[in-house]
Amino acid sequence: MDKRQAIGSWLSGPREAAEEMGADFGYPGKQLGLPQQGPGSVARFGRRLGAVAIDWIACQLIAYGLITGRDWNGSGNWTLAVFVALVILTVGTVGFTPGKRILGLRVVSQDGGPLGFGRVVLRTALLALLIPALVWDRDGRGLHDRLSRAVQVRI
Repeated sequence: MDKRQAIGSWLSGPREAAEEMGADFGYPGKQLGLPQQGPGSVARFGRRLGAVAIDWIACQLIAYGLITGRDWNGSGNWTLAVFVALVILTVGTVGFTPGKRILGLRVVSQDGGPLGFGRVVLRTALLALLIPALVWDRDGRGLHDRLSRAVQVRI
């Protein structure tokens, strides 16, 4: 076997080379026992990003219009505070934010049940730091979801 095939080329990458040699990575969520498609499957990145964008814009409008007296410069930190409160309250009670509900997503525990309040607070604090959300595993879960043992699924 050619060494290039074993480590993958710069075009295909090491994952494709490993799959050609017989490694089975499966689909996102397979390791968690989730279906490949449809309700209960792992939410894809585009939907998750869209949900966060909807929630952030709503929080920004609330901070701008109700808290800072229509001052864009002063609404930045307030937007983050409103976002954190929104996520803790909505995910902690019904399992989704307004943006997630619009796009058909829900946050659940790895075992399929609701997250406890402490795990919702941990997840939200890590999400507010942003960096954990940008690092994800092959199941598509961000670091904030992994550390809080949560998964975002399609409804």
